[in-house]
Amino acid sequence: MLDVAMRLFAQLRPWFNLVLFLGLLAPAHASDNTADRGDLRVTPAPRHPSPEYKVTAGMDGEIYPVFANYASLQKQNERSFGVLSVNVSNPGETPLRQRIAVKVAGWSDQEIQRVDLAPGASKLYMFAPTFLPRLYNNHEIIAATAQVSIADISGASVYETTLPVRLRSAEDMYWGSNFRYAPFIASWVTPHDLRVESVLGRAKNFTVDHRLPGYESWKSAAQQEQETYREARAIFTALKRMGVSYVKSSTTFGDHRNVSERVRMPRVSLGQNSANCIDAAVMYASLFENLGMDATVVIVPGHAYAGVRLAKDSGKFLFLDVALTGLTTFEAAVASAEKGMARYAPNSVKKVLIQQARDSGIYPMP
Repeated sequence: MLDVAMRLFAQLRPWFNLVLFLGLLAPAHASDNTADRGDLRVTPAPRHPSPEYKVTAGMDGEIYPVFANYASLQKQNERSFGVLSVNVSNPGETPLRQRIAVKVAGWSDQEIQRVDLAPGASKLYMFAPTFLPRLYNNHEIIAATAQVSIADISGASVYETTLPVRLRSAEDMYWGSNFRYAPFIASWVTPHDLRVESVLGRAKNFTVDHRLPGYESWKSAAQQEQETYREARAIFTALKRMGVSYVKSSTTFGDHRNVSERVRMPRVSLGQNSANCIDAAVMYASLFENLGMDATVVIVPGHAYAGVRLAKDSGKFLFLDVALTGLTTFEAAVASAEKGMARYAPNSVKKVLIQQARDSGIYPMP
């Protein structure tokens, strides 16, 4: 019996060895298969950081036509501020080349600027699209929508957004803290307006020789001063005869009401024969500038005056309390201005020389 068992074991031994070999081999193959399956999984591509955009508009979301007009007249690379600004940051490792298009729907043309930023760089792009005439004929605060579209160099859109804005009245002047933006009052000085020229046509009739020649270089400084007094008196008299008188109308709406006010354009004041102090100041400045004379608007706390240089290249000015146009005489208006301005310390008197404003790019609003 034992012999039979031994012979049977001897016959089956090769099969036992094969099973044992396969049993030892299987875990190794299983391990290899696991490794193979791991190698076949797709490794996610590294993510590149995306450009970042920050969009702002106007003064805390309010767009003043006076600033829109000024900025749109500046070259893109010379602007100190814009109607709408886009700050672009490039956190990537390659240059960023894109195109930004901006407009205020229904109110402006579209302005386009190109972006070319080095890796890690950022830049503020200031936009001032040309506004349509309707902006300068708008007399109340109104809602609008600014649209920003950004595309890559192939034209594919990469970013779009809209921004609610409020368009201020064309008559709203933003003075800013301590009258920082006072020079922009020159935007209301409109020497070529037909109503302004009509006043000068009337005023010449109140001079002896029916002339308003402005400065005449062949005259001495003393003679020019006399002529300036004569012409200023004629303008004052013409406006008084037309019935121009003081009417306060400076209320405005929106934010910044403590540093902004309504200022009527000369054509409006002349059409209504009504003007408060700042309305009348820009009206007189328009008349003087039309004659080629150096006009100034003087701002003091709560009041405004108009002035004109007495002679070409002279440091002396004739000032008028123009709010008194329909109330008193020319001489009384001159005396009132001198007395009123003398009450304030020099740092409280802001004199805006219209020619200086023109030289800095501040031109009449449409």
